[in-house]
Formats: sequence, C-alpha cells, structure tokens
Amino acid sequence: MRRAIQAFVVAVALASGIAGCAVTRGQESAGEYVDDATITTRVKTRYAKDPTVSAMHIKVDTDQGVVTLRGPAKSEAERAQAEKLAASVPGVKTVQNRITVESASSDANSSTNR
Repeated sequence: MRRAIQAFVVAVALASGIAGCAVTRGQESAGEYVDDATITTRVKTRYAKDPTVSAMHIKVDTDQGVVTLRGPAKSEAERAQAEKLAASVPGVKTVQNRITVESASSDANSSTNR
C-alpha cells in the first residue's frame, strides 16, 4: 500500500511539472521567440546594408514570423524596398507594411510658415 501511495505521488508530481511547462495558446515558446528575434535582426541588417532604406527610422517587430514595419520613409520607393527586403528574409511568413511616406509638400509648407 505504501508503494502505491509513493507511486501515485510521483505520478502527480510528474504530471504537474509537465503541465507547468506547456505553452498555452497565444504564447510563444522560447524557440519561437528566438526565431522572431533572429528575423528582426536579419531584416535590420539588410536595411543597414541597403543605401535606399533608413535602418534608423524604420521600426521592425516580428511575432510568429509576421513582420510589422513602422516609421517614416522619404519616398514610396524606400517604403517598397523596405517591404521587399523584409519579405526576402528566411522565416518571414508575411509583412505588414505600416510605413508612412513623408510628403515633400508638408516640408515646404513648414519652411514657408516660419
């Protein structure tokens, strides 16, 4: 009887430990988090190497392989190139391009209103 109780206690302890380590829906595992960080780093590295894209102004966030781009671009060409570079990184599932293009007319208006 004593052995049965010990076996039961061990079984419950093991089951509790396994359940505690499980990843619930909507959470990233450590491996997924590292993959997302790697993707973000690779996208930023490609931006730094590309003369048409500003690595300093465009923010890159990655969640489960979905890359979201934010920030200002000087032109539609820069915006498109940023998306193209991000999409070419291995592991990227989709790119959400929320980069805004700064208009030259607003710069001209602000300088005439000084």
